[in-house]
Amino acid sequence: MAKDDKPEDLMDYESLQQDALRGVVRGALARVAGPRGLPGEHHFYISFRTDAEGVEAPDEILERFPEEMTIVLQNQFWDLAAADDRFSVTLQFGGQPKSLSIPYRAVTRFYDPSVQYLLQFVVEPAPPRVPKTGPKLVKPKDGRSGDDVADDGPKIVSLDQFRKK
Repeated sequence: MAKDDKPEDLMDYESLQQDALRGVVRGALARVAGPRGLPGEHHFYISFRTDAEGVEAPDEILERFPEEMTIVLQNQFWDLAAADDRFSVTLQFGGQPKSLSIPYRAVTRFYDPSVQYLLQFVVEPAPPRVPKTGPKLVKPKDGRSGDDVADDGPKIVSLDQFRKK
């Protein structure tokens, strides 16, 4: 073996490390899902691949965010549950409650700005999904697009503008 050759990692330590850090996300969400909720000023920005295997969300959300989206768990969220392999939560979109179920393997970023704590993950996109049949997003009758409608619920934040190109 030459001096510059790196030995082959047969243990796949990178994958083990990613799984361990996903356990931090699971633990944080499990604490918040308990009776005390979010302590102090803590709140979470969670980015995830919407096209990752196992992500469950209404079709209109998956159509609007076909690759990635960020949710904020701060003031208005309900039914947060942290299972071994995924978490689920109900948020408001356009004033309507919508349930999401997200495998930890789909999470690309977990950020708690109250303490400047950031975890980033590598996620491979899943093959294209076939949309389920169901109700479609209806635009308001007053002529505004769905994006123009004011909503007092949690906002979905796109972090694309802050990424280095």
